[in-house]
Amino acid sequence: MKISYGRRIGMTCVLLASVLLFDNGDEVEAKNQANCFDRNVSLTAEEQRIEDGRPIPQQILNDSKFNSYVEHFKHDLCSANSPEKAEKVIQKHGTALWKTAVDRAQGKRPDLGELDSYDDRPLYWARLHMTSALRQWDPAFTISKEQRDKLMKSLEYTSRGISTIDYPKSKKVKRILVSGFDPYRLEQEFRRTNPSGASGLQLDGRWVWTDDGLALIQAVNFPVRWDDFEDGIVEDTFGPFLKKSSKQVDLIMTISQGGPRKMAIEGYAGRYHTGADNKLEERAEVTPPVSHWPMPKPLPEFIETTLPYEEMIAAETGPWPVFRNDKVCVWLPPNFENPAVCKEDGPTPGSKAKEGGGGSYLSNESMYRSNRVRLGLGATDIPGGHLHIAAQEFYAEDKSVYITKEFQEFRRNTVDQTVDLVEAAARAVK
Repeated sequence: MKISYGRRIGMTCVLLASVLLFDNGDEVEAKNQANCFDRNVSLTAEEQRIEDGRPIPQQILNDSKFNSYVEHFKHDLCSANSPEKAEKVIQKHGTALWKTAVDRAQGKRPDLGELDSYDDRPLYWARLHMTSALRQWDPAFTISKEQRDKLMKSLEYTSRGISTIDYPKSKKVKRILVSGFDPYRLEQEFRRTNPSGASGLQLDGRWVWTDDGLALIQAVNFPVRWDDFEDGIVEDTFGPFLKKSSKQVDLIMTISQGGPRKMAIEGYAGRYHTGADNKLEERAEVTPPVSHWPMPKPLPEFIETTLPYEEMIAAETGPWPVFRNDKVCVWLPPNFENPAVCKEDGPTPGSKAKEGGGGSYLSNESMYRSNRVRLGLGATDIPGGHLHIAAQEFYAEDKSVYITKEFQEFRRNTVDQTVDLVEAAARAVK
């Protein structure tokens, strides 16, 4: 008999609560937990993949021991007796999940199973379990949609490293802020990893020696969802550290998975987006602005990279070739209704954007939005741009096998080169 995910959550709470039965008070708590989740509440298309992808997500969580973080979160959420207490639960567990994922990636948590430390998937699947639980959470008190949305945003921002970005105030430390991405297109392949997300976990909190002092890299991982971007998650991440302050960054870089066996420093980001995201929501329109961050006027059709790409290329990292990619697709004036034209040498003056160097998906969008807010805040002297890294290969033909030696080696090589390129950019900043 197939058990729905919502019903399984309820069953899990019952089993978890059953081990806590020591006195009458605990029996009451167990009954409360049994009714803590409403399995009739619909999950998103992305969250439903926990069940659709069986047994891959469960294997990844078990092999990394991240399943315990999910269960502890559910238990504490069921115990929250007010929205304020729930917010504290979210802050605690979301932050712990991100920090644990970073520590695990950087070899500081050898106790968390034997799964490859470069694997970004435990963080992804654990977070999906947590957002699913929060979506179906049915507390004894009344909670409004606005309150639940606020809690969900808090869970996303804490578990992605956004809430814990911090830098020393010393002018002697260079500050670098980068972003990676979640796995995507899991409806086609439940075993997906994203080497850009794995790179983010390796880079967060990393110190780099340069010729003119230390540099500190902070990293976050973005969702592959249009609505999060349209709500301002990119601007909320980079904006506070692009403002004039003692913690203003010296360089920003968005990173995503790109083409096969190459590392492309994208020359231009375009003001247009297309494609289906992890929730299967589609877009094909001009990238909208956000209302709570300043935007440059007029809004640019294209934004050119200001990353130190020459120094990044000259660093001679490997194994994949590194180059600047100036390909774009444009609608040419004066008749913008004609089919778009793709060019290898950047945009034509007066043209409208159809695709940036990295296409028109969320990777292009992350470069456009982060640098649009950079320009809106007047931080024109801060380098910014996007790095497309080699796409993961060597998924096993046997669909029940989610990791192989060849898979691990390919990802490790790509991630290590990504780290080297970010460090090269940090050294180039003056």
